[in-house]
Amino acid sequence: MMKYLKLFESFNEEDIHSICKRYGIRNYTINEDGSIDVDGDVNLSEKELTKLSLKFNKVNGYFNCSWNKLTSLENCPKEVGGNFYCHRNKLASLEWCPEKIGGGFYCNDNILTSIENVPKEINGNFNCSWNKLSSLKGCPKEVKGGFFCSYNNLISFDEVVKEIGGDFECHNNLLTSLNRCPEKINGGFDCSNNRLTSLDGCPEIINGDFNCSYNKLTSFEYCPKEINGDIICSFNNIITFDYLPFSIGGDFYCHDNLISNIWELFGDYSKIDLFNDCDPIREPDIIILDRLNFFLEKIGKQPVSEVEGYKCI
Repeated sequence: MMKYLKLFESFNEEDIHSICKRYGIRNYTINEDGSIDVDGDVNLSEKELTKLSLKFNKVNGYFNCSWNKLTSLENCPKEVGGNFYCHRNKLASLEWCPEKIGGGFYCNDNILTSIENVPKEINGNFNCSWNKLSSLKGCPKEVKGGFFCSYNNLISFDEVVKEIGGDFECHNNLLTSLNRCPEKINGGFDCSNNRLTSLDGCPEIINGDFNCSYNKLTSFEYCPKEINGDIICSFNNIITFDYLPFSIGGDFYCHDNLISNIWELFGDYSKIDLFNDCDPIREPDIIILDRLNFFLEKIGKQPVSEVEGYKCI
């Protein structure tokens, strides 16, 4: 049965006390306009609410109205001291969302077509994944945690924050370019499952894993110069090891590319620079076998007479 927090326009303090008791809201103060300030957390998750008619003003802790049937954030707090959770509702807009929050903002798993009205500063994670966004217009100007906008309909970064304090995940969209991508990412970067043909626009430093798998890449050109985690570039059309950073902080995964057949011959990222110096690849599918075997012998591997997928000359 659908429910809502019921409060008449001409509020009655007894009604407010009754509603607060029902939903476990404590340490609150009733303001002159009938709104309440709460010194602590408010958890209205999974209450089958269709609206928030109890008017909130300030909540010092977190505010959680997730997993309901809300179509509007009307009467949400103006200020939240901790995280704000409104995910798993039926929200098409962020109108009436808090103006200021002290933690993360979670509006994922709704039907949002816009994130305008979101607070300009997010002191934790910002998650707008699993919506119907085709643009990030109106996104926060500062995100001190991770930024998650996966599983939308984004085709470009028309507007996005310049620096992200944690991970940046934009996988499973319709991106054809990384232009205007965040300039600095202090965590991992996952742009997999898009339509990228180039890494142009990619930040120069990734302080975590870099996942560009399931795209249409043919080259590592414009790859970050420093990656402090894994490189995951599987399921592309990459034909050469050129442009990779000299070293990485994790492992290298390139299966289901043409180069994966060469990678299987040596499987040591520290040897890629030497491989490139030997320069055995001449065309997308042609290998000079003498050069390849010279490289393999240099690193203590057995020579080969053929490489699957390549014409050896």
